[in-house]
Amino acid sequence: MVASVAVLSDIHGVLPALEAVLSEPDVMSSELIVITGDHAAGPQPVEVLDRLRELGDKALLVRGNADRDLVALARNEEKAVEEAWEIDLWAARQLRPEDIELLGDLPHPVTLDVDGFGKVVFCHGTPRDDNEVVLVDTRLDRWEEIFAELPDDVRTVVCGHTHMPFLRLVHERLVVNSGSIGMPYGRTGSPWVLLKDGQVHLRHTRFDVDGAVDLVTKGSGYHDCRAWADHYVRAVTTDAEALRTFGPRDGRQLS
Repeated sequence: MVASVAVLSDIHGVLPALEAVLSEPDVMSSELIVITGDHAAGPQPVEVLDRLRELGDKALLVRGNADRDLVALARNEEKAVEEAWEIDLWAARQLRPEDIELLGDLPHPVTLDVDGFGKVVFCHGTPRDDNEVVLVDTRLDRWEEIFAELPDDVRTVVCGHTHMPFLRLVHERLVVNSGSIGMPYGRTGSPWVLLKDGQVHLRHTRFDVDGAVDLVTKGSGYHDCRAWADHYVRAVTTDAEALRTFGPRDGRQLS
C-alpha cells in the first residue's frame, strides 16, 4: 500500500519544467512519483531521462505512445520514421543504448494500491491503449467500452496523453488526468496531481517561462529548439484548440 502518490505526465524532454515540479515539497515528500508516459520525446531527451534515473525507486515510469515511438525510431523501423515529427526523429538519434532499453521495457498500464483509494490504474491514454484519446467531455458509452475489462475493484484511473488536466466521475469511477509537464495546453506552467488521504489534488506549478525557454534552447542541440519551446513551453495552443483537434479521436460524431 502506497501512502501518497505524486503523478506527473508528458514531460516531453523539457528539463526546466520537470525540475520546477520536482522542487515542489509535496512532490518530493510523496512516497512515490508516478510518471504516466511520454518522458523523452522533445528537446532534452537524455537530460530528462538522466534526471528521472536520479530519482531511483522514488519514481515509477509508465510507458506512453511517444516512448514506444522513440524506441521504434531509434531502431529505424520504417513505418515509424515515415510518420514521425522532426523533433522526435532528432530525439531518437540522441538516445543511448541504455535509454532505448529503458523506454522499451516500460510497463503499461500499472496498478497500485494507494491508501484511501484502493486499486488505482495508472496509464497513458487509457488502460487498454497508450494512444487512445479520452477527454473531459467524452461520452459515457465510450467510457463504458474502455472500462469493460477493468476489475470491479479498480475505482480510480489516472491517465495523461492529452496534455489537459481534469477530474470527473465516470460510471462511479474517478478519472484523473494530470496534464502535461512539458507541453501544457491552455496555460503556462506545469500541472500535476497529488493522491493523498483519499483526496485528489489538482496542482499547478508556475515557473519563469522566459528563463525556461532560454534554458531549453541552450541545453538542446535540436536546430529549431527556440521555435519549439516558444510554442510548447509558452502553451500557445489553447485548451479549446486542443479539444477541437483531439475530439474526433475519441469516437464522437461531429456536426
